[in-house]
Amino acid sequence: MIQEYQLRLLPEIAANEQRLKEYLVQEKGLNAREITATKILKRSIDARQRTVFVNLSIRAYLNEMPKEEEFQSTIYNKVKGKPQVIVVGAGPGGLFAALRLIELGLRPVVVERGKNVRDRKKDLALIGREQTVNPESNYSFGEGGAGAYSDGKLYTRSKKRGNVDKILNVFCQHGASTAILADAHPHIGTDKLPRVIENMRNTIIACGGEVHFETRMDTLIIEGDEVKGIETSTGKTLLGPVILATGHSARDVYRWLAANQVEIEAKGIAVGVRLEHPAELIDQIQYHNRNGRGKYLPAAEYSFVTQVDGRGVYSFCMCPGGFVVPAASGPEQIVVNGMSPSNRGSRWSNSGMVVEIRPEDLLSEELKVESGELPCGVLAQPNSQLSTLNSQLNMLSFQETLERLCWQQGNMKQTAPAQRMADFTKKKLSYDLPDSSYAPGLLSSPLHFWMPPFIADRLSKGFQQFGRYSHGFLTNEAVMIGVETRTSAPVRIVRDKDTLQHIRLKGLFPCGEGAGYAGGIVSAGIDGERCAEAVKEYLR
Repeated sequence: MIQEYQLRLLPEIAANEQRLKEYLVQEKGLNAREITATKILKRSIDARQRTVFVNLSIRAYLNEMPKEEEFQSTIYNKVKGKPQVIVVGAGPGGLFAALRLIELGLRPVVVERGKNVRDRKKDLALIGREQTVNPESNYSFGEGGAGAYSDGKLYTRSKKRGNVDKILNVFCQHGASTAILADAHPHIGTDKLPRVIENMRNTIIACGGEVHFETRMDTLIIEGDEVKGIETSTGKTLLGPVILATGHSARDVYRWLAANQVEIEAKGIAVGVRLEHPAELIDQIQYHNRNGRGKYLPAAEYSFVTQVDGRGVYSFCMCPGGFVVPAASGPEQIVVNGMSPSNRGSRWSNSGMVVEIRPEDLLSEELKVESGELPCGVLAQPNSQLSTLNSQLNMLSFQETLERLCWQQGNMKQTAPAQRMADFTKKKLSYDLPDSSYAPGLLSSPLHFWMPPFIADRLSKGFQQFGRYSHGFLTNEAVMIGVETRTSAPVRIVRDKDTLQHIRLKGLFPCGEGAGYAGGIVSAGIDGERCAEAVKEYLR
């Protein structure tokens, strides 16, 4: 017999299987001798009140053992000799597209400009140690994409787009903990995700697919109104329909598409900073307890969102117990991101704090500069391409310009400009900075002065609102680290909403976050599966 219950428990009970069984006996009237097993179906933390509770959906097995598997396996058959499909990019969009192609009886050939996930790790270490960025192997480029060494969070609001449970089960099948199937905000961890990604690659190869590393797509092969394949940096010509899943930082791809009249359009982004607090302080604030999270609760998360002067200001990609990392993908850039290991055990917690920007905002700000209402600031940096206002690459150019300005403020190294949080809202220079997880180091800098006013002013007002919502959050114990610009792609590659093919070119399937149709690991994976299904229909 199986019984299911919705429970609201103290953390010390929810964390202990024996105490959970005792609770079922005392509160639900079960016979202790009949409980043969329990399984947690869903788990979330409710910290809205002073007493923190854990909400559990559990299944109790009475006089029988569980018969179902811990996760639902997908069958991957051999596809040697089957029709070939080119997948450009081995991030979540590309990997899930390749796996779904195998399910559908098609043979994926994956090309990835970066290195495999293990060799890539060596290049990441050099960024902190030697302040050098390999433009083909970094936090954005390489097997696993931007998510492999950023965090591994699997939370998404994209349930309307596809099967979230399928994505999570595929991760479990390739080595992720089955806890991700139960947690409200599932997370694999940057220390464990690389092995899962390797296992996905091994499945693709074992089934007869191909994976080529350090192989950049240089051109699409276009005949009339149809894409026939790609040419690569290694001299290979690969033929077949193309799933283009290059990620949000493949700026050379965007420029090639624009130069070759492949329809793309500028897309809104969000820009700001990484905000880093001591993890203990965030635990104290979120759990309403001077002692922090205690023994039974995880590192605390937060989420803030507000409207300031008609634009959203919000936290993004919150990493409890994590690290701030240098995420530039080329020379003369400083970009920051966050990551967390699986135990979320570092001394710091960080989050992106960003301001919504729309393409029309840049035209408005440029006109203010020309009229003398605003100083030139970021909009008049050398080599800026903002003269192409209203163009397809307008937002991309803005990203690049702000990242270059940040690099200049950081002494032209990966040393990041930073400012204490309360000092920023008071427009004061920080004469010293707190300890930080950012390995290349921080340099005190007046972010309030050199960041564009339409970003800095909204951030400041947003911080003050968040400080009123959450007492103790607005503090000089927190440090702002510049800049966070890669929250999403600055371009959308225009595709037909029904066929998922490019609006004009048959056989080209723009995919995932880099194409402007996803916003994280799970939503990119879902879009990858949808694109694979669309290719099947196209070939049919």
